[in-house]
Amino acid sequence: MSANPEPTAAPALTVTALPPFKPDLYERAWTSIPHPTLPLIATAHQKSVTVFSLSTLSAHSSLTGGHSRSVRSVAWKPNLGPGKLCLVTGSFDSTAGLWRWEGGDKADNLEVEITAGGNGAADSDDGDGDDKDDWEFTLVLEGHDSEVKSAAFSPAGQYLATCSRDKSVWIWEDVGATEADDEWETVAVLNEHDGDVKAVAWCPEHNRAGRGRYSADVLASASYDNTVRVWREDGDGEWVCVAVLEGHDGTVWGLQWEPRPAAARFPRLMTWSADRTVRLWTLQEEDDGDGDDGAGTAPRHAWGGLGGIPNTMRRSLKEEWKCTAVLPQAHTRDIYSAAWSADSGLLASTGSDGVIAVYKEEPQQASAAAGNGTGMTDAEAAVALDGDVPMTNGHSTAGGGKTPEAPPTAWRVMATVAGAHGPYEVNHITWCKRYDAACPSERRGVEEMLVTTGDDGVVRPWQVS
Repeated sequence: MSANPEPTAAPALTVTALPPFKPDLYERAWTSIPHPTLPLIATAHQKSVTVFSLSTLSAHSSLTGGHSRSVRSVAWKPNLGPGKLCLVTGSFDSTAGLWRWEGGDKADNLEVEITAGGNGAADSDDGDGDDKDDWEFTLVLEGHDSEVKSAAFSPAGQYLATCSRDKSVWIWEDVGATEADDEWETVAVLNEHDGDVKAVAWCPEHNRAGRGRYSADVLASASYDNTVRVWREDGDGEWVCVAVLEGHDGTVWGLQWEPRPAAARFPRLMTWSADRTVRLWTLQEEDDGDGDDGAGTAPRHAWGGLGGIPNTMRRSLKEEWKCTAVLPQAHTRDIYSAAWSADSGLLASTGSDGVIAVYKEEPQQASAAAGNGTGMTDAEAAVALDGDVPMTNGHSTAGGGKTPEAPPTAWRVMATVAGAHGPYEVNHITWCKRYDAACPSERRGVEEMLVTTGDDGVVRPWQVS
């Protein structure tokens, strides 16, 4: 396996391998999730999680002994106080586990201690630092009948969603009296998928306050049944499916909400699949004349406004979501993971073929493609599975009291890297901030990089320039 795979790139964008995180895990690794604010990234592998420091690119601490089978997913709990870390792990032993790291007196400045912990781990012969003992396995969440495949916290951290091979999505609520009091109760069990539920994702808070006729929290789930479902809490406190997104021709391996949408637009939803496509979905909004959300807009649904509708019927309300983009095909096998940058707006994808692809959204008129009206070349348009799906992010019609449309855009592939992890499959890709010494000091915590995680047990960062 080459230590530094050679990238091939379109002009103006290059993807270059940086030194991998140390130590190599020497076993299949599934996912790497960066902390939302601190220079940490957590990697799930076998029955463990290794937390790496983004400052030193070395191990900071390890979470071991909590699960009897493979840990496949990990999520950071947001909005904790200084010196505190909390992770949830989803395992094939049918449970989710809550872990806490308490810095105590050492954690007045957690970022400094993280760097020190990373150095300590790197200097140790066996790769274990003293900080390993600071992780405490505090709670086991039980209820799923089979493997837990994904877990995700809502933006405020109040809710946790888990999903499983048992075809269900569970929503848990933090009811602890204090920040450190781990007491969670089940508030919903959602059983509408017809296949294993592979991934769950909560909509970010950006530009969605007061939108729609439901609570602020919005959840999406992806399944082996080739569909994505969107869930909201209705006025009666019941979690209901408000939309089923159909269009993929294979297992939907994952999904992510648009991290930073335009001011007037509800976040789009990105999905990726075994059918080798990445799709974007847009909520169809319009002014129905009796909006009560203060913005005059609401999701379009089967019943129109809620006025006069008995509570017993409100669970039937539906939203209309439309596939508004199919990205140019860059993969020859399943797409296992994709990531959408909040800073640059770039998308990156990877998967079974070991390829990394980076895409950019541009105004349609600026695209070099011409003649087919999609903003894509004829070859790119030919690979789209649905010939009637416009490759734009705006709506195809105007007027009708809808939310103002975004200008038509098109996506193009800006760079690809073949054999990113040698002959091994790449299971995950994510964007995160750079804090390493090779990054200019004025760019640390600002510049982004990609991080990929593969079957070879290597966690590899990539510079995108």
